[in-house]
Amino acid sequence: MLQAFRYSAAPPLGHEVDFLQHATRDEIIALQRERLAWSLSYAYQNVAHYRAAFDALGVHPSDFHDLPDLAKFPFTTKQDLRDNYPFGFFAVPQDQIARIHASSGTTGKPTVVGYTRSDLDIWADVMARSIHAAGGRPGMRVHVAYGYGLFTGGLGAHYGAERLGCSVIPVSGGMTERQVQLITDFRPEIIMVTPSYMLAILDEFVRQGLDPRGASLQIGIFGAEPWTEAMRAEIEQAFNIQALDVYGLSEVIGPGVAQECIETKDGLHIWEDHFFPEVIDPITGATLPDGSKGELVFTSLTKRGMPVIRYRTRDLTRLLPGTARPGFRRMGRITGRTDDMIILRGINIFPTQIEELLLASGWSAGHFQIELTREGRMDQMTIHAEARPGAWDGAGLIQPAQVLTERIKNTMGISARVIAEPPNTLARSTGKAQRVIDRRQQS
Repeated sequence: MLQAFRYSAAPPLGHEVDFLQHATRDEIIALQRERLAWSLSYAYQNVAHYRAAFDALGVHPSDFHDLPDLAKFPFTTKQDLRDNYPFGFFAVPQDQIARIHASSGTTGKPTVVGYTRSDLDIWADVMARSIHAAGGRPGMRVHVAYGYGLFTGGLGAHYGAERLGCSVIPVSGGMTERQVQLITDFRPEIIMVTPSYMLAILDEFVRQGLDPRGASLQIGIFGAEPWTEAMRAEIEQAFNIQALDVYGLSEVIGPGVAQECIETKDGLHIWEDHFFPEVIDPITGATLPDGSKGELVFTSLTKRGMPVIRYRTRDLTRLLPGTARPGFRRMGRITGRTDDMIILRGINIFPTQIEELLLASGWSAGHFQIELTREGRMDQMTIHAEARPGAWDGAGLIQPAQVLTERIKNTMGISARVIAEPPNTLARSTGKAQRVIDRRQQS
């Protein structure tokens, strides 16, 4: 099967679930070399932006001979996609586009992505492979609480679970009370949702007087936002499940680019037969060696509708050797993004660092918002952290909040005010949680 796959000039379609998961590293590299050559040539021939960008740098697809040569080619940014809104990055005629997705566009024009039928097949395959790596098996019921629609999460999880042979419960996001009812009544073994919304579901279990550990759930596949080991422990203990990380982004394909394996739970194995990863210095753009922390960059190897060349994800991680799937490198847990990094009085801070300290406090429920303001010439940070129902004292948990303030000062070197809020008072998000509210321009 590997030989037939390797020597195809254009990538085949296939409906494999476990394809190449036990291939050697050398076999994966040989496959990547051929597919990168194909993808660079395909993008240059079919996308005007890439033709112009390659020509501007004086590079041509024929300049690619081996994997290090990819560094000669230009990056693609989210702004490039917005500048070519809506369909300028499509590589096929409109009548070959089977589906269109887009980002929310909350910070500008949405980024639009298009899929051919073959792209949708590949997406279903890698998502099925991800669910399988997380412990999912045919016949299991999968409760999908990612949002459906232009966001890729819901439909990506849905078609991957169906491809694996699971029974899909397409709940989508929101209506938290109904989420709990359906989990109780339909008894799914797997839930796929953002980790922050899983905490909202936990709150609803508690509100209804139900024991979440008595639910049918065995596996949680969580993605779409950074989360910490502390949040994993919180979710696993509360529901008595295995909590695993899934990674993807719509510009590359959607969820299913990388998946944590249930055997090891030590980082996300990247499906490198479809997506080639690099880590770069976010300032200089220089490619960094494996093991170095930097910004994650992806080049698609098999996409026809909208190939992407060296797409800057803005996610911060590092590349590590494979473990459970030795042929595939792992990416470490996303520690933050270059575009959600908070710079407070010269110190770089990521919301995940705050989350970890909150969950270690014992009294925080894990729901929080960081408010940035400017008083005079000084930037100020206020952390609104919701208390657990059993920990709330009705008076603001003044001393525990002060202890956390001191811990943040000692571990992160910043002065921040922590305000403990009553249970169930902070706004809940059914998708990606909005962690930072920056009011400094209003001050």
